[in-house]
Amino acid sequence: MVMKVTMKLAMVMIMVVVLGNQVVSSMGMSLCNLTQDDLITCKPAVTKVDPPIDPTAECCTALKKADFACLCSYKNSMMLPSFGIDPDRALQLPDKCKIPTTTKCTKK
Repeated sequence: MVMKVTMKLAMVMIMVVVLGNQVVSSMGMSLCNLTQDDLITCKPAVTKVDPPIDPTAECCTALKKADFACLCSYKNSMMLPSFGIDPDRALQLPDKCKIPTTTKCTKK
């Protein structure tokens, strides 16, 4: 159960990286408690590259302040692949950063 929740939260993080980068940069605002810089620091960890890149300490620090319930509201976006985001890698972010989450983010 925890793994499913973690995976879904990571998927949402990918969407925030992609969508938030555009929204935040155009409006100069934050998204789900993450600034544009926060989102950009995590993008390499969720981008399709070989070998995969682990999240940086800065990315993990940014994720600690994220509003995961807010991030869950972006979970059904179909835009991720068009931005080169690998959902499987994004799903691993909370675990790789050792961030416990309690938000129930279910896929509908």
